[in-house]
Amino acid sequence: MTPTGIGPDNHPLAAKLQPRAAHGPIFETADSVPETQDEAMKIARSTQRPGQTKEQTKLIAQGIQKGIAEYKKQQKAKARAVDKERKQAAKHEEATDTSTAESTPERRTSPLPWVLLILSWCLFAAYFVIKPF
Repeated sequence: MTPTGIGPDNHPLAAKLQPRAAHGPIFETADSVPETQDEAMKIARSTQRPGQTKEQTKLIAQGIQKGIAEYKKQQKAKARAVDKERKQAAKHEEATDTSTAESTPERRTSPLPWVLLILSWCLFAAYFVIKPF
């Protein structure tokens, strides 16, 4: 059962995608991948209606294959965008770490420990000088 005006010969995709030889891939597209073609054909056969011709099934498989290819393109684009965002965040974090380290002056140590050390050694020396062995 086909809608009026759309058949295997006058389908909008039929002009763009022509079947190839029997031993080659089912359809000639830019994204011809055997796994995608097999998967699309399985899906098309599982949804096949009684009285549907092989050409119609092939056209349905072409549409499914294009949908799968489009989905894969979208997923790749999302992955690229996420990766780009992650790299920019890492670069930004590195830049802020570097600028923070440069802008923060070195902490000065307090002279108190050194004063106490020198004082203790002076008192220790004075004790031995004042008290004979």
